Amino acid sequence: MTDLVGHFLIFAVVAIGFLMAPLVIGKLLRPKLPTPEKDAIYECGEPAIGSSYIQFDLRFYVVALLFIIFDVEVAFFFPWASIYGSTVQLADTHLSDSARTELSARLLSIDPTTISPSQVIDSATALQLGWVGLADILVFFGVLLVGFAYVWKRGDLDWIRALVKKSAQAADQTVPALRS
Repeated sequence: MTDLVGHFLIFAVVAIGFLMAPLVIGKLLRPKLPTPEKDAIYECGEPAIGSSYIQFDLRFYVVALLFIIFDVEVAFFFPWASIYGSTVQLADTHLSDSARTELSARLLSIDPTTISPSQVIDSATALQLGWVGLADILVFFGVLLVGFAYVWKRGDLDWIRALVKKSAQAADQTVPALRS
């Protein structure tokens, strides 16, 4: 137990040392020449003009979150393709025994040298597994499309809608002022 605590303390001291060393070296070596331009607030290359408390359209965040959600969901297609792609090859009836054994071992995550003959997947089972994999990805893609249709129907992807509402409100506000 004390050996484990000793290792933890050594690790913590080394980690803190690696974090502090660049900070201390930078503090000692960097030039200290402050100017008003260097002391000014810097925001992405743009000069800070006006108040930072402005109304920002939340639709930017909604679209960013939707992109992340759908991008991550689409990223799940790649592991599916890598796993179920070999089932189509296993369904081939003209496949050699060594190739069938190697593909079966890869699909089952077993070492090819230790796979038993009962674990080798035959072409009928591979075809059935391929159809199950296809049904699985179609259900997943269907759920993805339902979510996309909901977001589209709700209008979260329509940028023009916000501009039309704002211009209609602005026109309604200016027309009564012109009448009086």
